[in-house]
This record gives sequence, structure tokens and C-alpha cells, in this order.
Amino acid sequence: MREAIPRAPCTHPAAAALRHCVALLRLHLASPSLATAKQLHARALRAAPGVTPSHPLLAKHLLFHLAALKAPPLRYAVAVLSGLLPSPDPFSLNTVLRIFASSARPRVALALHRRHLAPPDTHTYPPLLQACARLLALRYGEGLHAEACKNGLVSLVFVKNSLVHLYGACGLFESAHRVFDEIPPPERNLVSWNSVLNGFAANGRPNEVLTVFREMLEVEFAPDGFTVVSVLTACAEIGVLALGRRVHVFVAKVGLVGNAHAGNALIDLYAKCGGVDDARKMFGEMGVGRTVVSWTSLIVGLAVNGFGMDALQLFSMMEREKLMPTEITMVGVLYACSHCGLVDDGFRYFDQMKAEYGITPRIEHLGCMVDLLGRAGRVEEAHNYITTMPLEPNAVVWRTLLGACAMHKKLEIGEAAWARLVELDPGHSGDYVLLSNLYAGVGRWADVHVLRKTMVTHGVRKNPGHSLVELRNSVYEFVMGDRSHPETDQIYEMLGDIAERLRRQGYIPHTSNVLADIEDEEKESALNYHSERLAIAFALLKSLPGTPIRIVKNLRVCGDCHMAIKLISKVYDREIIVRDRSRFHHFKGGACSCKDYW
Repeated sequence: MREAIPRAPCTHPAAAALRHCVALLRLHLASPSLATAKQLHARALRAAPGVTPSHPLLAKHLLFHLAALKAPPLRYAVAVLSGLLPSPDPFSLNTVLRIFASSARPRVALALHRRHLAPPDTHTYPPLLQACARLLALRYGEGLHAEACKNGLVSLVFVKNSLVHLYGACGLFESAHRVFDEIPPPERNLVSWNSVLNGFAANGRPNEVLTVFREMLEVEFAPDGFTVVSVLTACAEIGVLALGRRVHVFVAKVGLVGNAHAGNALIDLYAKCGGVDDARKMFGEMGVGRTVVSWTSLIVGLAVNGFGMDALQLFSMMEREKLMPTEITMVGVLYACSHCGLVDDGFRYFDQMKAEYGITPRIEHLGCMVDLLGRAGRVEEAHNYITTMPLEPNAVVWRTLLGACAMHKKLEIGEAAWARLVELDPGHSGDYVLLSNLYAGVGRWADVHVLRKTMVTHGVRKNPGHSLVELRNSVYEFVMGDRSHPETDQIYEMLGDIAERLRRQGYIPHTSNVLADIEDEEKESALNYHSERLAIAFALLKSLPGTPIRIVKNLRVCGDCHMAIKLISKVYDREIIVRDRSRFHHFKGGACSCKDYW
């Protein structure tokens, strides 16, 4: 009986050439390039005559190589996939889905899914859900969620991570948190935590961000740069500087100081909490790691903190560094000009933005120009600018004009702006307040009463003013006339002391915008109990002498409180930093950083 002779491995030249090119594609994954991919693709076709342009093995590795590029060529990827039709292998199809989900054309990923080219597997749903998140295609994403449940693939942690990201991006915070809670604690990874944190942060839910972050720390899960950015964004949003500083310490401890995203978030945090010196210091420490975002964050931060000239000087330095400003950079520059009264400079920068940097003005830039003219008292010019601007003015632009009219007592134009606001954004309580202030400013008290009755009739409720103050890692909230605090008696006693000491300094309450049908003494009392004054009184009671007081208010500081806080900063020798709805006021030694131009 003859022994079986083992067969030698296949040494067909075409198969060998194909395997060699595939091996080279794998080898170049460490530093992928489109030129390399095309060269190896062509080499495989020339050296292996029987190989088609989209041979399954070649196509699989070629697509994987393309997906590793920073900007994969979309048409090339589609061309390679097309050669596998009508039945591409799941790996190749999923790779193309991943390429398009992170590209400028995420809709293509959903279109490919609708063709049912291959059965979904464990790697199909994450790129599809990513595409839905980028498109905010909630209904389609919910359909994918149901489909994944039906296919038994929804229990996979990376599918749940993608669902958390989708619901967070679309503003369905409860759904995002519910899916997150379904992930078993041994299985939650950093992507899971960051997805839910980012969802809350991106949709203006800072309190939820901080709650989830505390849960994350309780289970001893180590945050990374993405975690830090979400938490710092939340701290900046609600002005909790003490927590932000602790996060900064953590950033330094784990070696994330060199992370550009974390550095930019720290600049933004300090700027939004009124810590201009800290923002400057962080900017300086970033050194060569600074990006355009770093420069922009500090320019905008300086502008909103009342240091407009410093913002413009920093922009000049940025220009000398040959860095291209972004649309947001120019908003900061124009804002700085507006709040410094630099009308001519503002128009020069506006023209430069178009001519030198090729930035097409958006409605935000045009709104800055209206604000620039309005604050300077050139209300008629601001009105003319609106009527001739290249974009349709929105409610924010008309509201800016109405605010300028209230400030400079321009009744006719103010009523015209009001009429447009009624059409564009009816029922906005802030518009009623501005028009009421305008009527009060010109002495038309009967119209003030009619307007307030109209608010009641139409169910328009004025947003109640409230102020936050942070002391020893806790945040305290006050509303006008607040008597809910357990130390109310001491707070009001301090208010009385403040009022008496201000009178000795020659302070006379500015009561012109308070209702006319009450006595002057009652008007003064109403002003004395504004929420920011209660917060300041509490801070004076509870903080050490000489320490800065930081207040966050949801509305614009009134003229009388602005005048009173300047004197308080002098009498009590305190720096008082007030962040109102649109900007910061740094009160120190009886003066304000806005130089009374606000």
C-alpha cells in the first residue's frame, strides 16, 4: 500500500502576488496613505491577472486601509464596495459604513443600510447610530434601536454606548441615561461614561454632568481628556469655579495639561467664571500647544469680561503669528469693539474679516454691528443698518435694537422694533421688559401699565431674576426679596448696614424705572432687595475680608445696582465679579471694568 504524499501548498503566482499585496497593506497600517493604497491596489491587479478590481480579500484589506486615513476618499471606497455587489461581506460593508458615518456625508451610511446588502452583525450598528447622531436623525436611530433589539445585538456594550451618544446628541437626556443604566457596572467603559457626560454637556444640562461625574468617581473610574472637557464645560456654564479648580488639579495630576482640548476648556472655564488672570496664565502655560481655539477662547473671554482693549491687542498678536481667525474669533473682536465704543475700529475689523480672511458675515456678526452702533447712541444708523443688511434680521437683532432704544430713549424706532418682534417671536417676556423700560424712560407711565396688563392677559410671565454665589464649595441661590434662607435676619441686617454706609458715600437710588404708583421710599426698598444685593450681603457675612465675591445673575444688572455695587466694592474693600446675562462686570475700588459703557 502506497503512502499518501502530502500536497505542497499552492504556489500559484496570482495567489502569491495577491497575498503579498495584502500583507503590504497590513504593514502600512501604522502610517496609512492614499498613495500607498492605490499603488498596492494597482500592483495586485498587474501581478495577479486573474484578480478582479474588487476581489473579496483585496477589497477587505483595501477598505480597512482607507478607513485608517484621516480623510478617507469616499468615491474610491464606494467604487471598491460596488465591485462586491450584490452580496458584499459584512466586514467590508461595515468598514464603508464607518467611513461614511464619520465623513461629511453620513447620510450615505443610512442609504447603504436601507439596501439590506448584508445581514447586520456586532459591528453594524455603532457607525449607523453615529451617523444618526451627527444628523440628529432621532426617528431613524430609534428604528435602529428596535432593530438591534430584534436581532439580539442591543446588549453589546459598544451598541449601548452608541445609543447613549445618539440620545444625548438629540437632547433625550432621560433616554440616554436609561440606556446607560442598562449597562452592567462591570461592563461600563470610559466610552459609556463620556457619551452620557457629553450628551448632557452639549445640551446645556450642567447639573446632570456634575451628577454623573460624581457617580463616575464613586466607582473609581479614571476620567480622560474627553471627560475633563465635559466637566469643565459644565463648571463654566454654571460658574462653579471651586470645582473647576479641583478638576484643574486633577488634570495636572494625571498629565493632561498638555492636552489641547483640556487646556482650551480651562481657558474657557476661567474666563466664564471671571478669572481673567487664571485664563491668561493657562494660555501662557499651553505654549506651543496653543491652537486657534486657544486664542479665540481668550479673546472672547477678555471681551466679555470688559477687557476689550486687551482682547484687541491679543488679536493683533494672533495676526502676527499668521493664524487664521475663525467666525467665532471675529465675533469676539466685534464684541470687544462694541463694548469699548470703538465704532470705526469695529467697521474696519468687519471689512477686514471679509477681505483678508474670506469669512462671510453671519447673522451673529451683523448683530454685533447693530449693537456697536446702538450702544454708541447711533440708533438711527443701527436701524438703517438692519433694513439694508444682506441677511434677514432675526429676533435677536431686533431685540438688540430695542435694547439700544430703551438705553437712549428712542421711542419711535423702539416701537418699530417692537412691532417686528411681535411678528418674529411673540410672547418673549424680555421684549415686554425692554419696551416697558423705554416707556418708563420717557415718562409714559400709562403705557407701562397697559403693557403689563397685556402681559397678564396673554399669559406672558417675566423671568424672575435670580443670583448665584459660590462659597466654600457650595452654591447659594437668591431671588428678589428672598426670605427663604435660614439666615435671612442676618442677611437683611447686613443689607441695612450696606444701605446706610452707601448713603454716607452720597449714594442716591436711581428709581426711574420702578413703577410710578408707589412711594419713593418703597421704590428704594424694591431696589435694595434685588437678588444680586442679597447674594452680596450673604457673601460679605460668610467670606473672609479681602476675598473676591463672585455672582452669577440670569438677567442684566440694572443701572441702580451697577452704581451701588461700585460703591460696595470701595466701602468694603472687595473685588466683586458679577456675570450677568451678556457680560462680566469686575467691580473694584469704586470702579467697574466696563467703565460704565454697557
